[in-house]
Amino acid sequence: MEQAQSAGGREDRDREWDREVRGETETEQLDRNLTSLIQELRVVQTGVQLLTGFLLTLPFQARFTTVSTPMRGLYLAVVTASIAATVFLIAPVAAHRILFRQHRLGSVVRTAHTFALVGLALLGIALTGVAVLIFDTVAGAVAATVIGVCFAVLFLLTWFAHPWRERRRGSETR
Repeated sequence: MEQAQSAGGREDRDREWDREVRGETETEQLDRNLTSLIQELRVVQTGVQLLTGFLLTLPFQARFTTVSTPMRGLYLAVVTASIAATVFLIAPVAAHRILFRQHRLGSVVRTAHTFALVGLALLGIALTGVAVLIFDTVAGAVAATVIGVCFAVLFLLTWFAHPWRERRRGSETR
């Protein structure tokens, strides 16, 4: 409850800041936020779609039969994460189309934001898994484990920990 009130207060402060500094109405702010989000999603949508397409072709390659049972399990987990990332990263476009002209822009922006974060997390999982699969095939299980941990930490730090730290630091200075 307290967190919801805190988030509501933060949203009110953000709208007030946009009104004073940018001269934006709430609708203009929502339009700008949606446009910005859609531009960001364009970058990752192409990458996740290419990754998913690549992964879907692997079982049809002759060498796939030599992949160990644990790596086949990892492959299925990676494909699942990649397809799910594709779904979440494209979902904001579908939501916008379905809710177009329904005066629900605030809902679209909030939902799209959440979907984008979930999609990015799933993409990080898929990319880490792909690295493990490749390193296991080329250099063995030890190298695959090391690279998997390294990439998981890299994704967590650059995609989540750093931005959240900056977000918290920014809200403390306001």
